Amino acid sequence: MKPVLGDYTLNSHRPKPVVLVILDGFGYNESSQYNAISAAKAPTWRHLWASCAHTTLDCAGETVGLPDDQMGNSEVGHLHLGAGRLINQDFTAVNKAVRDGSFFNNPALTQAVDLAKANDKAVHIFGLLSPGGVHSHDQQIQAMAELAVKRGVNKVYMHAFLDGRDTPPQSAEGPIQRLENKFKELGTGQIASLCGRFYAMDRDNRWDRVEKAYDLIVSGQAEFKAATALEGLKAAYDRGETDEFVATTSIVSDGQKPVHLENGDVVVFMNFRADRAREISKAINDADFSGFERKEVRKLGSYVTLTEYHQNFTYPIAFPPQTITNTLGEVLSRQGLKQLRLAETEKYAHVTFFFNGGIDEPFEGESRILIPSPQVKTYDLQPEMSAAEVTDEMVKAIEGGEFDVIICNYANGDMVGHTGIMDAAVKAVETLDASLARITAALDTVGGELLITADHGNVEQMVDLDTGVALTQHTTFPVPLVYRGKSEKKLLDGGNLADIAPTMLDLLGIAKPAEMTGRSLLA
Repeated sequence: MKPVLGDYTLNSHRPKPVVLVILDGFGYNESSQYNAISAAKAPTWRHLWASCAHTTLDCAGETVGLPDDQMGNSEVGHLHLGAGRLINQDFTAVNKAVRDGSFFNNPALTQAVDLAKANDKAVHIFGLLSPGGVHSHDQQIQAMAELAVKRGVNKVYMHAFLDGRDTPPQSAEGPIQRLENKFKELGTGQIASLCGRFYAMDRDNRWDRVEKAYDLIVSGQAEFKAATALEGLKAAYDRGETDEFVATTSIVSDGQKPVHLENGDVVVFMNFRADRAREISKAINDADFSGFERKEVRKLGSYVTLTEYHQNFTYPIAFPPQTITNTLGEVLSRQGLKQLRLAETEKYAHVTFFFNGGIDEPFEGESRILIPSPQVKTYDLQPEMSAAEVTDEMVKAIEGGEFDVIICNYANGDMVGHTGIMDAAVKAVETLDASLARITAALDTVGGELLITADHGNVEQMVDLDTGVALTQHTTFPVPLVYRGKSEKKLLDGGNLADIAPTMLDLLGIAKPAEMTGRSLLA
């Protein structure tokens, strides 16, 4: 028996391995209408749900530190899965600061804006111009515009990345109009460029996409030009583009030059979620950047990020990260247990960085396997993604006996759900079902135990019932939790994502640390 470490007790009879499978974007919807899970041939999933202990978990709104009725997302979901406690999100913190006025005195923001004013330079605001609340919020962008203008800057430009993924596919007119109205109220400011998040917010090293956004912002080089942002949006819709895929567009009057970054200008990036803000930030700022050949490079006066985008970035941060200690990964490491994190590219950061409370470096005893995501434009073209390869590694890890705990994310439900294409979503669910069959068979050979859950919903509702339009965003439905093990344990109802880490520790016979306010759901 291993020694007792710290305040924790160990169980020599623990199952090995204990596996947590996170089916990303796989919610629980009792209605079968437009429900890809109900429509799929998924015998393994249906057998697990019928024969194993199961319940549902809240994963949206205040239970995960978001405003009431705000849909959850992968970052927030994995943070709570790993932390085992309620963590108020950056979205909520920034909203509070705007409401109480402290936002307008934030030192990182005011120092950058004052620098621009002193040197007669421009303030460029970057961000996803969206009410989606997953990566950003357009009301916070309006507040930043107000801060800059009221501190005396007369050149305030918005480089608007359009959503259509966490919002309906063609819904950008609302946030564009609201920002235009704000600029009119302030007496200055303009939207300088538009492009879909497909280009500006890649996270999979698809540098050909990022290069288009870079050329637009840094050099003013665009595929299209328009006299106003709304005209540019209408032209994109006329070309058959949805918000996510709007081609790079400079907003420029006849005879005028496009607005772009100049040496000495200041940038404020208003995304509060890190993962899709990193690549464009690196391209603009890194001296040794090699993702593509940059035609022009700017020496900026300041580049401020709303939150911390990466531990190695040296930019000023308006809202520094909370310190989250004694996450599940840290507790397992302290116990001397071997753990594996496994995902394909699209969700690798979530099952590592976010699950570990915003820590990039693996804990001692933590191994990681990254499976490349397929190089396709959208995942309806390959709804299987890399699930088979992820499962190959899962089966090897289970049968190999090295790991006490395996934590794996399957991206299909979320990434294919975001396309809004029902047939592809059904195929994604069927792919997941085949993977679950292989995982359960492997666990049967070694006597391991399994928890299956999700971080948020998506694929369980593929059409907006009010509008009849494809639903590409997350839902607020709960997510399933299934326990498959040797014991006769049941699962308590009324749980949320923060209860997963304590439940995992309970299965392992390890007392949860005081910081974990979630509860074990084993009964």
